[in-house]
Amino acid sequence: MKAAEVAELYRRLAERTPNPETELKSVNDYTLLVAVVLSAQATDASVNIATRELFQTVNTPAAMVALGEERLKQHIKTIGLFNTKAKNVIALSQALIDRHFGEVPADGDALEALPGVGRKTANVVMNTAFGAVTFAVDTHVFRVSNRTGLAPGKNVVEVEMKLDRVTPQPYRRDAHHLLILHGRYVCKARTPECWRCVIVDICRYKPKTPPPGDRAAEKKVRAAKGI
Repeated sequence: MKAAEVAELYRRLAERTPNPETELKSVNDYTLLVAVVLSAQATDASVNIATRELFQTVNTPAAMVALGEERLKQHIKTIGLFNTKAKNVIALSQALIDRHFGEVPADGDALEALPGVGRKTANVVMNTAFGAVTFAVDTHVFRVSNRTGLAPGKNVVEVEMKLDRVTPQPYRRDAHHLLILHGRYVCKARTPECWRCVIVDICRYKPKTPPPGDRAAEKKVRAAKGI
């Protein structure tokens, strides 16, 4: 994708969503970190439901450690992999107390050193909590980057590096949120809604998905896909 097309892609996404932000609910930097850890292989909506009451009273590392792993499991048992996640949240909370005086560090390497915190989680926290220019690549960002031709890559690190290279100002800080929201609500995994996409003419994805009910167009799409 040419530089002018990249800039236009971001311009349109930003015009549609002027102030993009995470859909995970939190009350401070610590609960944001916990929410992002819990969101792995789970939807933001399911995490928000599970943490709505939890974060009202348990919103510091000390409070989480005091709550304990078993009681935390009761709060998050509706989330996938809740046993492992509960163990990691308690461990990272203790690590924050031991290493960072109970504060979330504004450093990607320090975040990745915490139990249960990977590169994507660290990038999300650095961007959302501290305003750093990072390119967190989740399943939505990976799909949109490859499907559109914006930053194709075989793995998340490759896509991240390409996004960093091609994304221009003033979109660098919000790029992650713009792409994830586009992937979540328009450029969906199974059936991208090309008929209402603001970047449909720039996107490299072929064949475009027709509007529901357009049988002739649907037949062409199925034929192109060999189904």
